[in-house]
Amino acid sequence: MPTTSRDITGAPCWVSLTVRDPGAAMRFYEAVMGWRFASAPADDGFTVAFDGDSPVAGVGALADRPGAPVAWTPYFAVDDADVTASRIRERGATMAVGPLTAGAGRAGLAADPAGAVFGFWQGAVLPDWSVGHGGAPAWLELRTRDAFAAAVFYGEVLGWDGERDCCVASYEHDHVVLRHGNDTVARIGGGAGDESPAPDARPHWHVHFHVSDLEAAVEAATRAGGRAVSPVDTRRTSRSVALADPEGAHFTLVAPRPSAVAAG
Repeated sequence: MPTTSRDITGAPCWVSLTVRDPGAAMRFYEAVMGWRFASAPADDGFTVAFDGDSPVAGVGALADRPGAPVAWTPYFAVDDADVTASRIRERGATMAVGPLTAGAGRAGLAADPAGAVFGFWQGAVLPDWSVGHGGAPAWLELRTRDAFAAAVFYGEVLGWDGERDCCVASYEHDHVVLRHGNDTVARIGGGAGDESPAPDARPHWHVHFHVSDLEAAVEAATRAGGRAVSPVDTRRTSRSVALADPEGAHFTLVAPRPSAVAAG
């Protein structure tokens, strides 16, 4: 099992939610997802969400910076936080925070050349946290203008070239797909490069979470102050819907189709 970011370089290793009112956010996600919460061991201002006994995500207070977004943010494992920060700057992207010492490692927060925010982490990782498994997110999605350009940037910064036997990115149809071993952990989708997207459609990383009952979860979200921001998307084996929490952070819920469950 992996124990440090070096073991899974380039792979997603955590997700966090930053909001103005963490207490209200925790009540919302407890109602929708059934999560429980406990203070982070490092006492770094973040609270950890658990699905049963499995850690899922961090929830923290928004930094006091003008324009700082309420959002879900993925973190990717790296060998060396300082080297990663240098690669980011060299490729025309922006370091927003760090790298800083945090608990048992070092973390940084950056915006890619199109403006999508992501984090990176050097240090100890949770051995039982893996995208697509347990309570961790089902997958991550980068919604951006130019999927190919984004894949080149992240490939160069995070090493998605397959040389480390960890993560490999490939262009499939109109998406770039990132695989960690046999698991699809992230997808990058592009839009028309000559169009200016609406403010709420600016390039960003989007987190998908599994639920067992989509309608029950959406109803709980609505009661708790959230709202649906997309129609239900029905596919061969799953159904999904994008939601906004009470502060406006977007995320997607994914549930199996009843017929797919019965067939299994």
